[in-house]
Amino acid sequence: MTRTRWIWLVLIGLYVVFFSWYTSFKGPLTDSEIKLYLSQIESRVPPPSSERVAMLRKFMEEDTGDDFVMVNVIDMYDTPLQIEGVEPGESSDEVLAKYMAYMAPALIARACHPVLYGRAANSAMDLMNAEGMERWTTGAGMRYRSRRDMLEIAMNPAFAGSHEFKVAAMRKTVAFPIDPWSQLGDPRLVLALVLGLIGCGFGWREALRR
Repeated sequence: MTRTRWIWLVLIGLYVVFFSWYTSFKGPLTDSEIKLYLSQIESRVPPPSSERVAMLRKFMEEDTGDDFVMVNVIDMYDTPLQIEGVEPGESSDEVLAKYMAYMAPALIARACHPVLYGRAANSAMDLMNAEGMERWTTGAGMRYRSRRDMLEIAMNPAFAGSHEFKVAAMRKTVAFPIDPWSQLGDPRLVLALVLGLIGCGFGWREALRR
């Protein structure tokens, strides 16, 4: 086998590994999975309201099996709430980082990552029937590989303790999922183009050597 073919095989192998990790192939949540997640949700202390359980049930039953983005708008406290684990003088960003200490590895392991993040440049410039929603500090969009992945992260017992840091850091937040969604820079497409370019470059160099 020629050197050029070996190069293409390695590049294709790298892409297959990345695509397999980045893409969910398990399909929508099954009825048994939904029942399991609902039983875990309802057994929490304190128990969630019936409205929240109904909302989560609908979210699971309408699963497409594809990736989705959770849109978040956040208003951080100027000074975080002084709960256990928050040191005097710590900023809300530092407290939120404690929450992300669990979340970040769990997200990365499941190919979940931000697709949008930024600081608010002004107070809300357009509001309709949303009194008290003028002030925000941060906006973000978090890509989840699937609803199953999001639920597995949220249901992990390790998440329970760190969630208190989120409450201590955020004055208010609004989060809602969008599915289907689209973006111009899907990493699977970008990586395919980059690896293709690398392969063509090596192939061209090997051709010149001959």
